[in-house]
Amino acid sequence: MFYRPVFQQLSERLLEPRRFIQVLAGPRQVGKTTLARQLLESLACESHFASADALMQGDRQWIAQQWEIARLKLANSQADEGLLILDEVQKVSGWSEQVKALWDEDSRNNLPLKVIILGSSPLLVQRGLTESLTGRFEVTAIRHWSFAEMRDAFDMSLDEYVYFGGYPGAASLRSDEGRWQSYVREALIETTIAKDILLITQVNKPALLRQLFYLGCNYSGQILSYQKMVGQMQDAGNTTTLAHYLELLAGAGMLGGLAKYAGQKVRQRGSSPKFQVMNMALMSSLANSSFGQVRGHPEM
Repeated sequence: MFYRPVFQQLSERLLEPRRFIQVLAGPRQVGKTTLARQLLESLACESHFASADALMQGDRQWIAQQWEIARLKLANSQADEGLLILDEVQKVSGWSEQVKALWDEDSRNNLPLKVIILGSSPLLVQRGLTESLTGRFEVTAIRHWSFAEMRDAFDMSLDEYVYFGGYPGAASLRSDEGRWQSYVREALIETTIAKDILLITQVNKPALLRQLFYLGCNYSGQILSYQKMVGQMQDAGNTTTLAHYLELLAGAGMLGGLAKYAGQKVRQRGSSPKFQVMNMALMSSLANSSFGQVRGHPEM
C-alpha cells in the first residue's frame, strides 16, 4: 500500500493528546478519503466514519447524529480514546457552528474523542472554519499528487505526468485515452462543478461558469483580460461576475487566475488574470491532441 508523505505528519498529530480538530481540505479525487481510512487502520482506537456526500440537503442534525454514534462507540468500548471522521462536511448547512458546539461540549466533559474533517471545497471549508472554529483546528492542505508520488505509486514517467496530471484514480486508465478522458470529464470536472460549486453556492449563470472553465483550460498559461472573455462568451454578464466565478473555480481546485505582481493591491486586483489549471489532466482531457501527438509520436 502506498502512503503519501502527509500520512506521517497526520499520524503524529493524532497520537498527541486531544487538542485540535484536524481539517483535510483539497479538491476531489486527490485521496483525502483514502488517507483518512489509512489513518483509521493505523490507530488503535474506537472510530466512526461518515460521509455527507450522499446527502442532497444536509443539515446540522446529521452531524449531531454521527457525533453521538462516535460517542456511544467510545463509551461501549475499552479504548482510551476515539476518532470521528466527517467527510464532505461542506455540504451540511451551518456545519461549523454545530461542530463547534459538539467539540466544546466534549472538551467540557473531558471526552477523548478526536475529530477529522474532510472537505472537497477548500474555499468553503475555510470560510466555515474562520466563522466559528477559530483556535480549535489545524488545516492540512491535501493537494493534487506530485510527480514523485505518481511515479512511485503508478510508475508514471515525467512525460505522462505532464499530460495525464496528478489524479491517482485516473492513473490506471491512461493506457485507454478515450476512457481516461471520459472519466476526467464526467467523474471529476462535472462532479466537481455540480457538487462542490453549484449545489452549495448560489450561481446565477451555471452555463457561464462552465464556459469560463473551458475557456480557462484552453488558455491555461496565458493572460486574458476580462473584456476579451466577455467577447468570447454568450450572455457573459459583467467582469465582476466572471471574477467571482473564477474565484469559485479556484476554490474547488480546478482553475485559478494569477494576478499581475504589483506592490499595490489595487493594481493586482485590476490586472488581467493569467489562467492556470490546477491539474494538467483538466486541460489534456479537453484537448484534441492525444498523448502520442503531444510527445511528437502520432503513431502512439
